[in-house]
Order: sequence, then C-alpha cells, then structure tokens
Amino acid sequence: MASSKTDQKSPLEFSNLKHNAIPFDRLKDDMYLPRLKETLHEAKSRIAEIRNNPAEPTFENTIVALETAGEDAELVSSVFYNMLGSNTNDRLQELAREIGPILASHSSDILLDQKLFDRIQILFKNRKNLNLSVEEDRLLEKYRSDFARNGALLSPDKKEELRKLDNELSQLSPQFSEAVLKATNSFTLHLTDEKDLKGLPPSSIAGAREAAKEQNLNGWLFSLQMPSYLPFMQYSENHALREKMYRAFAGRAFGGSPTSPTDNREFILKILRLKQQRARLLGFKDHPHFVLEKRMAENAEQVMTFLERIKSPSLVAARRDVKEVEDFAKAAGAPTPLEAWDFSYWSERLKEHRYNLNQEELRPYFKLENVIAGAFEHARRLYGIEFRESKDYPIYHPDVKTYEVHEEHTGKFVGLFYADFFPRASKNGGAWMTSYFDQGLYQGEVRRPHIAIVCNFTKPTSDQPSLLTFDEVNTLFHEFGHSLHGLLSQCQYRSLSGTNVYWDFVELPSQIMENWILEKESLDLFAVHNETGEKMPAELIAKIKASEQFLSGYFSLRQVTFALLDMAWHMADAEKVTSVEDFEDQVLGPLRVLPKVNGTNTSCSFSHIFAGGYSAGYYSYKWAEVLDADAFEYFREQGLFNREVATRFKEFVLSRGGTEHPMELYKKFRGREPDPDALLRRDGLI
Repeated sequence: MASSKTDQKSPLEFSNLKHNAIPFDRLKDDMYLPRLKETLHEAKSRIAEIRNNPAEPTFENTIVALETAGEDAELVSSVFYNMLGSNTNDRLQELAREIGPILASHSSDILLDQKLFDRIQILFKNRKNLNLSVEEDRLLEKYRSDFARNGALLSPDKKEELRKLDNELSQLSPQFSEAVLKATNSFTLHLTDEKDLKGLPPSSIAGAREAAKEQNLNGWLFSLQMPSYLPFMQYSENHALREKMYRAFAGRAFGGSPTSPTDNREFILKILRLKQQRARLLGFKDHPHFVLEKRMAENAEQVMTFLERIKSPSLVAARRDVKEVEDFAKAAGAPTPLEAWDFSYWSERLKEHRYNLNQEELRPYFKLENVIAGAFEHARRLYGIEFRESKDYPIYHPDVKTYEVHEEHTGKFVGLFYADFFPRASKNGGAWMTSYFDQGLYQGEVRRPHIAIVCNFTKPTSDQPSLLTFDEVNTLFHEFGHSLHGLLSQCQYRSLSGTNVYWDFVELPSQIMENWILEKESLDLFAVHNETGEKMPAELIAKIKASEQFLSGYFSLRQVTFALLDMAWHMADAEKVTSVEDFEDQVLGPLRVLPKVNGTNTSCSFSHIFAGGYSAGYYSYKWAEVLDADAFEYFREQGLFNREVATRFKEFVLSRGGTEHPMELYKKFRGREPDPDALLRRDGLI
C-alpha cells in the first residue's frame, strides 16, 4: 500500500493512489514472490534490531516495534492470498505452494526466538508498572500469549520439530482449497431437451442459457456454483437429474465419488495428524484444547456441552420437519422415504403450500443494486456512515465495484469497500468478507481500512438484472455485517482491530444484520419490484415472517452437525483414524434425518475447517447466534433503528476489535451477559 509519505517506498512499488488504494491494475502474478522476499528481508532486519537492542525493553522498542516490523510483508501476503481466493489461476496456485512455507518459516523465526521472548517476558512481568492503556495492555498480553502458545517455551530440539510441522501445514490448506475448486469446476450438466427444464424458474433457465452461450454450447448449462445448483435442486421436477447434481456436489473432492477428479482424503488425514502433533508438542491434550484456550468458550468441554444443549431440541424438531415434508410428498404421489436430492424440492413445495410463498416471487423485489443500497441505508441509519461508489480506484476484475465510506455529517473518511458478487471459475465458492488492509498503525500513522466482500450470487443475464433469492439477500447482509466490523474499527494497532477478535465472537456483527431483513420497516427501504417500482406488499412480507421458523429444527441440526463433525475430527486420536468415510459415518450416523448417500462425503469439501480458520471453531456460528438473538431483542425493544442502541453496539462491539475480552465488551453493550435461551426462543425450539 502506498504511503502518503513520499519518502517511503511501497512494497508493491506504485505511486500514491487516493487513500493508498491497491494498484490492482498493475499487479502481475510473478511480482508477488520477489516482493515478498524483499519485504521479508527488511522485516528480518527490523526483528534483528529489536532482539539485539542493548536498551532495556519498553513497550515502544519491543511490542510496537514487533507490531510494525513486518507490515509491508503482511500487505504483500494479504493481497496475494486474497487474489488466490477471489481471482486465482494455475500460477497463483503454484506460487501458494512456495509462499506458504516461506511465511511459515518466517513466523517460526520470530515466535521461536528466545531473545525476543525474553524481552516480552520482562515487560509482561512488569505490566502493572508500565502505565499502559487498555489496548496497549491487551497487545502486550497478545504478544506474550502468541509466543508462548507457538513454541517460545519449548526446548531447541522441540522448536525445530514445531517448525517442521508448521511448514508442512502451510502447504496443505491451499492444496485442500485447490482440490475443492477444481472439483467444483469440473462438473457441469448440459441439457439440450427443453423437457428436462420442467419446473425450473425462468431466472434459472436464463442463467443456464447464458452459461451455455459462454461455452459456445446450445441449450442450457448448469453447474455446482450455488446460484445454479440450489434453484435446480429446489425446482427441477426431474428426479434423476436432481440425483445427478446432488451426487456431484456432495461428492466433491471425495475419491470415492466417480464424478470427482480430485481426492482430499489424504490431505484430511495429514492435516489432522500434524495438528494433533503440534498441539501435543505445545502441551495441549489436542487441537481443540489449543484453539479454545483463546475463545469465549474456553475449552472443548464447554463447546460440547453447548452443542449438546442445542442438539437435543434440534434433532427432535428436525425429525418432525422431515416427517412433515415426507407426508406432504407422499400425499402428492412421491416415493418415500425421501432421498437427499428430494428434500430441497419437496420442502420448497410444502413451503409454497403452507405459506402460499414461492421463493421465485420474491426475486423481482431483490434487484442486487437495490439490496446493496438497502444495506448501505441500514448502515447510515444505524451508524451514520455513507457509501459512495467511485470509479477512481483500480480493480482486479470487471465485476468488482469500489465504494468510499464517509461519516454522514462530518464527511470524514472511514474506509474503502470493495464488492465482488458473481461466480466465476477463478473464484472459490461461498461468500466471505476479507480485508486487504486492516485499520490501524502502518508506516507511522493510523490508517483507515480497505475491506471487501466476495460472494457468488445470481448473475445478470442479457435481458434481466441480477435478482437475488431471499437466501442471497441474507448472505449479503451477513457479509456486510462483517464489513461494518472492519470499517468502523477505531483501534491503534492492526493486530487488534476490526475482526481480529475471538473466533466465537466474530460472527456477532455479521449474524445480527440478518435479523433486519425479516422486518417490514427494513424491507420497505429496498424491497421494490424491479419493473413496477412498487414496494413489496405487506402480505408478502407477512408470508416471509410467517415462514421464518419453517424447518428451523432441520437447519439448526444441520449447523450443529457441522460443528459436531468439526469437533469430532479434531478431538479424535488422528493416528488411529484410517478411513475418512468410516469416521464421518460414525459421527453423522446418529444425526442423520435423511438416508445416507454412498459416494458422497461432507468432510472432503469442508473447507471451513480444513482450509479456513474454523478448525475446532465451526461451533462459533451457533455460539454467535445466541449473542445475535439476544442483541437483536434489545433493538426490537428500543426500535429497529434506535440510534442510541446502535451507538452502543458501534462503540462497544464494532469499533473495539479485540482490545478487550469479548464478554466484557458484550456486557458493556447489553448491560448483562447474553440470555442463552434467546436463540431457542427465536427458532421456536422452546
């Protein structure tokens, strides 16, 4: 990132751009490795100055110096890994296998350095006499903990063993992601007979026609990307084609599936063994106990108790939900019990029947541009900030839009916001918020953040704009909530700012935003028909609200199942696990409410836990649901756009990052700890 100070060289070598924007138009694949090596060399020199400083350790010459020593290398690696996920290619994937070990080695060099740790220890033991601010004290604690938890207390031979483990792990996660992406892109369903389209909505057919044209094919082309896959499973009347699509999707990166050219099973076993070895080397029982020491949940036992509490009512409700769908399908002449590829189809028919609500009739009210404007209006009403689209900034793909964010009344610059909404072969599946540059200290001054959301939404066609499903609207608001967490940060140090919080707290700002889209007062702001301009009718909003708890047990159990699978994998004795499919069956068997499908596997495409940051942490979605349900009750009591409540949320949650323990921040916002039954009340499970 370019500095506003002209005498400072940018690690990406470009002239000053407005607000120090990333020069995406000038980035070349082959620049990352030499730039990274150069900036890492500079970082090592600064680290050497810290460790060899003859002066007594101070907060400035040790902690702040460590915080800023590798800032340029962090920027280069941040841009690289964002491009790897958002706009990848064979060269970037090749570079990832080389860059991962380089960064792991550099991190080990720092965290295993005894002289650095000795300086931190001196400060930590004398922390009460240093007159530190709350944030400074938290930063000192963080560095001491990071070093101690990553090998600083080990003997020299154990440090070398840890270094080797970290090096191996750094290579495996990108390979796991690469396999999932290749498996996703390798399958398409090409249809040429119009009879095979029966039941599919016009938006799905139009998208498939556009996809076929892009490949110079006649007919219609469906893929495993969500905007194509999900409507097909919900609406296609062709049972056999639904089965084909389901097996391809659920068998991605699973070598036991004939439709997947890639196999993640060995990667899973390697990752688990290495994580287990690493945790035990550091003195922990297993990987979850290592991870959860720095979470609100604190330990694996609390996580399992929490999940068990939700599992029981969820399982009962899920079985009831499935029976209701099966009874409906049977009455309509469908064979039962339902197969996995039938459930989405028949549950959608039941929803239409029960609530007179067809998801496709909602699409015209959710034109992407209007939904974006609606999210921005929520941010203005709640937090007093404005988003202004700008063409002044370079972008990495034509689909990307850039916005400047300013305070509404003062005009003060808040940050840059990038939005990348549509699927492509070069982008990972799913949706996520990311940061190119966290808010905080960089090159001697506190700078504002550069935040992005990356999604895979329904694309516009030649004759129709991008019209979102309600689920896609929900996803947009979710990721936008993460973005607000990054944008509204007001911290001194980047490693504590924005979303750099405990993992089971990070989903609160995102999940709370989902609540607004179920309220008429909110939908009136942006849900207008794309052709008539009329607001969504009150009776349609009432249907959405009435259907809020439809299949709530099924979907709650689904999330609990993912969380329990995650914990089971990471709590198991990895040396004794020899079969990915057998182990998964043992865990999921008691939780299944639909028949098992041979040739499919959840774990092999479970990127969250094997290639993301959610290992021993997937429970955090449900954990944060308790927080967001409780927090939103406060808004409902005082008013959906009550500025006083919003200001408290902004001040004590969104702006404070990880500068205090999250429970303390939550109590400052809410005035008490969260009510654990708030989620079960909202879902109608109690």
